[in-house]
Amino acid sequence: MTALHRSTIASLPLIHRGKVRDTYAVGEDLLLIVTTDRLSAFDVVMAEPIPDKGRVLSRMSDFWFARLAHLTPNHLTGIDPESVVKPAERPQVCGRAVVARRLKPLPIEAVVRGYLIGSGWKDYLATRAVCGIRLPEGLQQAQKLPQPIFTPASKAPAGMHDENIAFAEVERVIGAPMAARMRAVSLALYDEASRYALTRGIIIADTKFEFGLDANGTLTLMDEALTADSSRFWPADEYRVGISPPSFDKQFVRDYLETLAWDKKPPPPPLPAAIVEGTSMRYREALTWLTGESLD
Repeated sequence: MTALHRSTIASLPLIHRGKVRDTYAVGEDLLLIVTTDRLSAFDVVMAEPIPDKGRVLSRMSDFWFARLAHLTPNHLTGIDPESVVKPAERPQVCGRAVVARRLKPLPIEAVVRGYLIGSGWKDYLATRAVCGIRLPEGLQQAQKLPQPIFTPASKAPAGMHDENIAFAEVERVIGAPMAARMRAVSLALYDEASRYALTRGIIIADTKFEFGLDANGTLTLMDEALTADSSRFWPADEYRVGISPPSFDKQFVRDYLETLAWDKKPPPPPLPAAIVEGTSMRYREALTWLTGESLD
């Protein structure tokens, strides 16, 4: 299947073109969300698409939305995406799109960390805390935390980096009751997903969720769920404390880009074919490890 870098659904109004997803209006209350094969690193979208990436992310999200539906409602409608576009446009949505309910997005990245890595590790080195949560002394990189923590981030404009924020700021932005609900649901989702993933040989080090409100004000999971883009997946058999473990995600691309004299601003440098194929392989492997299924 040809990689899809940019969808062109002329039969529906385009609402938003994000780093990975293109969103179209389906009437007043529904959205068509197309997951492309675009890849962003350091908040810059690469010029080369990653074959199969969009289909992998869609399959992963569908898997988790179904598995975790008892914990929280989600944005899925069950409507076939191919039924809302013209016949000539169906190849663009096949296996990589959903028809979702239109929600009011909450301006918070709901991040849950079970291990000390990434920006959480950097914050810990500087302050011995993450998002205002004090942690024990002497923790090492990639170490499992005593218990998972909710470490929210603000949603930054395009091209900007999300910033970790304290829970008090979440309460200020969306209100204390909704903040408490978001934290409880996020921790419950991570707990169940991480326990399942471990049975499949994968450690979910951290993940981020996005939520919106429906017409009744109900907190609803949206966008994607526990994919290799929104989570840090580590092979359990290669996990070691004190190092950054290998991962089933775009870290392979980041590691390559770090070897270049690039200022992490557009335009991005070209990705060699070996990096593109290696990244595609890691996404496909993550799907197989988690679900026991392949794309085909």
